[in-house]
Amino acid sequence: MTAVDSRTMPIGAAFERMPFTRRHVLIALALFIAFVIESWEQLALVYVSGDLGTRFGIDEAGVGVVLSAVAFGMIPGVLVWGPVADRIGRRPTAFWSLLVYGVVAFASAFAPNMAVLVALRVVSGLALAGVYTITFPFFLELLPTRHRGRAAVYLSIGWPIGMLAAIGASVTLGDLGWHVVVIASAVAGLWAFAIRAWVPESPYWLAARGRQEEARAVLRSLGSPDAGATFTVASTRMGRPFDLFRGRLALITVLMLVLNFVFNWGYWGLQTWLPTLLQERGLTLSASLGFAALSALMMIPGYVSASLLTGRFGRKKVFLFYVVAAVLGGIWFATAGSLTGLYLGNFVLSFFSLGAWGVWNTWNGELYPTALRGTGYSWATAAQLVATTVAPSAVGALLANATGFTATMLIINAFMVATALLAVPLPETEGRELE
Repeated sequence: MTAVDSRTMPIGAAFERMPFTRRHVLIALALFIAFVIESWEQLALVYVSGDLGTRFGIDEAGVGVVLSAVAFGMIPGVLVWGPVADRIGRRPTAFWSLLVYGVVAFASAFAPNMAVLVALRVVSGLALAGVYTITFPFFLELLPTRHRGRAAVYLSIGWPIGMLAAIGASVTLGDLGWHVVVIASAVAGLWAFAIRAWVPESPYWLAARGRQEEARAVLRSLGSPDAGATFTVASTRMGRPFDLFRGRLALITVLMLVLNFVFNWGYWGLQTWLPTLLQERGLTLSASLGFAALSALMMIPGYVSASLLTGRFGRKKVFLFYVVAAVLGGIWFATAGSLTGLYLGNFVLSFFSLGAWGVWNTWNGELYPTALRGTGYSWATAAQLVATTVAPSAVGALLANATGFTATMLIINAFMVATALLAVPLPETEGRELE
């Protein structure tokens, strides 16, 4: 037995000297595409909502219900899947969740009426919630410590890619009807098999379950020079939600829940109704889609810049700077007196708000120990999804009551201000081992 083999160390220490390998690239690709699919599902029908309303004879309020149905199903879904992921593992959670989602999405394409469509979209949300919850915690638990922040922020680029795919589908497939776009979503569910083939189980989870040999095997495949050690974990109480509110985690949990709600409300309230808001400013539908596509492109350099800065300045400073800059961009967008100002304001808003999301997706997953990481992230996701469900209807109500573009945008922007204030007390996690 070597000196390394005889050591006992925290599981996080095995990631300190780990290099970033080709295996990590393959893992990143598998989970990146999964995140693209998650983004696609939540946005695809937004851009064909006109056809949806025509086919079922429903108004904007009815369309809002259909658009919110997946998020509504995901709220109880994430609260179930998070503890499940802490108990049965990250890999089976991601696989079965995405596969079942694909099957239900396929069925929803043939819904005969609005009631059946809404019900099936709720069920597809229940299924998708598993992979949606676990993608980032799973990725964080496979990365070398020094690369964790940068790589996880890059994973977030899957969101604008999913947006662009949804916009592209609406342009190329929209004339064939909304159901064709949904069938494309169902086909994407087959990506579950790529995840099962390319992504190993989390060594953190394996060590927490006492499966030391399997943890060592995964660490060896990831290139860890400390793969032969015996590993300890911070806690063996797996997936118990009430532990989120015990001791030092209680304040973190409360702040995290409220922050996730207001941050996602600010983002989703805008994205869901962006085409409609732009048409109120005189843009045609095709011009609005082009505007949304350019906004999505601006998100990508926002993510890249945030990934480069977070390793140098830490999660908190970069997040706060980007959120404040997004607020300023939102004010510019809301008060723009010309088309040029409208574009520039929204580009600033997109660049910084999504850069902030990239940092938050990483930071959010680092606040809890392994035994609670899936559960904690699931509660965070539930708070986001409550906002995702409420925001379309709330903004729709504002528009229906003729609140107007500027006032609606300033109300949305106020949620971003609250986001910055709530982040101030949270602990920095850059460069720290995961527990």
